[in-house]
Amino acid sequence: MLTSSKSLIAYDKKNLDDKTLLQLYKNMLKPRMIEEKMLILLRQGKISKWFSGIGQEAISVGVTMAMHKDEYILPMHRNLGVFTTREIPLHRLFSQWQGKANGFTKGRDRSFHFGTQEFNIVGMISHLGPQLGVADGIALASLLKNKKQVTTVFTGEGGTSEGDFHEALNVASVWQLPVMFCIENNGYGLSTPTNEQYHCKDLADRGKGYGMESFVLDGNNIIEVYTKMQKLAASIRKRPRPILIEFKTFRMRGHEEASGTKYVPKALMQEWAKKDPLENFQAYLKEQRILSEKQEIAIKEAITLEINEHLQMAFDEAPIVPNVETELNDVYKSFDFKAITPDSKTAELRLIDAISQGLKQAMEKHDDLVIMGQDIAEYGGVFKITEGFVNQFGKARVRNTPICESAIVEAAMGLSIAGMKAVMEMQFADFVTSGFNPVVNYLAKSHYRWNQQADVVIRMPCGGGVAAGPFHSQTNEAWFTKTPGLKVVYPAFPYDAKGLLTTAIEDPNPVLFFEHKALYRSIRQDVPLEYYTLPIGEASVLREGTAVTVISYGAGIHWALETLDANESISADLIDLRSLQPLDTETIFASVKKTNRVIILQEDSLFGGIGSDLSALIMEHCFEYLDAPVKRVASMETPIPFVDQLEAQYMAKGRFEEALKAVLAY
Repeated sequence: MLTSSKSLIAYDKKNLDDKTLLQLYKNMLKPRMIEEKMLILLRQGKISKWFSGIGQEAISVGVTMAMHKDEYILPMHRNLGVFTTREIPLHRLFSQWQGKANGFTKGRDRSFHFGTQEFNIVGMISHLGPQLGVADGIALASLLKNKKQVTTVFTGEGGTSEGDFHEALNVASVWQLPVMFCIENNGYGLSTPTNEQYHCKDLADRGKGYGMESFVLDGNNIIEVYTKMQKLAASIRKRPRPILIEFKTFRMRGHEEASGTKYVPKALMQEWAKKDPLENFQAYLKEQRILSEKQEIAIKEAITLEINEHLQMAFDEAPIVPNVETELNDVYKSFDFKAITPDSKTAELRLIDAISQGLKQAMEKHDDLVIMGQDIAEYGGVFKITEGFVNQFGKARVRNTPICESAIVEAAMGLSIAGMKAVMEMQFADFVTSGFNPVVNYLAKSHYRWNQQADVVIRMPCGGGVAAGPFHSQTNEAWFTKTPGLKVVYPAFPYDAKGLLTTAIEDPNPVLFFEHKALYRSIRQDVPLEYYTLPIGEASVLREGTAVTVISYGAGIHWALETLDANESISADLIDLRSLQPLDTETIFASVKKTNRVIILQEDSLFGGIGSDLSALIMEHCFEYLDAPVKRVASMETPIPFVDQLEAQYMAKGRFEEALKAVLAY
């Protein structure tokens, strides 16, 4: 700490008045005093964990004060000053850290892993990187609505090593989005020093590679932070563009309190202690006769009183009482489905045409809908589903993207946070692995965590039978049915595809919409030409019989139809699931109880697939009705091969008829 009362930081107050300088001081002092109290409570076991921002307050406070209150900030776990400067009532923060209902996540997430639309703050997740791309989406919404706002997002120097950092900066630069990317370079990623994290002098230099302006600021100088960020924010509002700012600072405590700081050289810790942003600024204000001893005491007493009063409110709040119904109901945002029935005018459409028509009509209905994907604009997408869309809707709403699945999933989430709708075309469903984290950890969990809907549809061209090999032929729906918070739709017919896609876009929850490539141009059906909707979560009974229940979806439905057509004596219920999450168990169980035999056909390989869960559900709920074991038929336990004869051997189609007859003969 300071060994004298004289500031060691050279401040230039420029044209700031005394009132503003005092406000900067108060806004830094409050999070420092809260943290000091929290460290005591942590030792007493009254909060579960703490990530200290002591020594970094100038960044949070300076940045937040430079922004307008209606502009979004995406902070990290050392940015308490963002929350307090935005004047969130302290008792709500204390309730959050104690896992009380009056917090922001109903006890479901801790620390700063939350957001609040009321205060235009979007909190982090532990994976760090996704919030950078989310900021892109929020900024894109601002740009499209011409709101002249700036979005600010934080990361640490460690987070800049993640691929999301590169993707988000690249997208922001290509689209010229009004984002301020703030790197808090505090010396260590947990215990790893910067010389083991990156090999350049300043992380701000990376801005050159993205064609964006970048700056290095003294993160401990509150005046420098505030005035420079105020100037940059004003400039971005006038001329939208991204800017990269690196704040040099230091973390005076452990990554979290259990980590300690033994890995930090003592001399380095002492050197940075002398640069304490709060103590130096306090000394400066006293030097300038802006802050008196009497004022200092009064300010600290007022903050202490506020902390104690609000802590007592949080302590007095009753603990959360677990309620199963509440937990389950909060996984998804409620959706009041409204059936829209078209008139009788139809046309014979291929599956691909029905999807294209449904997407186009949804774009016409929802002015706030944006579609994004690789090559989807002038080129029309690799399957030509969006061909001609640019001419009707323009490039602002039909957006070609760089090859960066993760950042675009995140940008779609950002659009939803900003009140818009997004459809992302995953060029091939296989490529979702490059964007897997934000799908299963951000989109899926946001509503459950802090009541934020993810109004996002991800279109997933999938499936084999097109000789495309292991990286363009997977049907990977089971990766997502496992994740609560996601909906998974998989139509087999043009009529279903159009009606379910329009519903998926209306639904405020994240939907993975699987489209089988081999069915795109091979399946035709009469489809209403007007806009219509179909309910997600209802299976379709295509045929009715008494001897066996056949359950499938996607291409498997057409394999089953071929087999039943070739065996007219088999009396079967044929159920097209259409929706895999939610699942229509009522229709399934009713059929099994009628026929007493069941066979499940899936294109995916067997282990861990949809058929496994269906089989378990049927055994649990319909066991006493079964006259034979539940049979699953699936593709081989190998990656899907390319050459025709190997692909044919891999596919479940060739094994279905024999398995069906075996079930009937049991």
